Amino acid sequence: MIIKPTMTELLKKAPGKYSLVIGTAKRARQIAQGSPKLTDKKMESDVTTAAIEISEGKINIDSEEEA
Repeated sequence: MIIKPTMTELLKKAPGKYSLVIGTAKRARQIAQGSPKLTDKKMESDVTTAAIEISEGKINIDSEEEA
């Protein structure tokens, strides 16, 4: 379970919950497949790492079509 960043914080970075979930899952999959992490924070979960990257503004989720 992700404690930080919160869902409220993450929703400020995405147009909706669906886009946020899809975008986070895609980025987590990229990290799992060896894509370099864009944050200095060390996390055990790729999903948490993706969420942190989104909250830091390093991953942009523009629309549901792109997510």
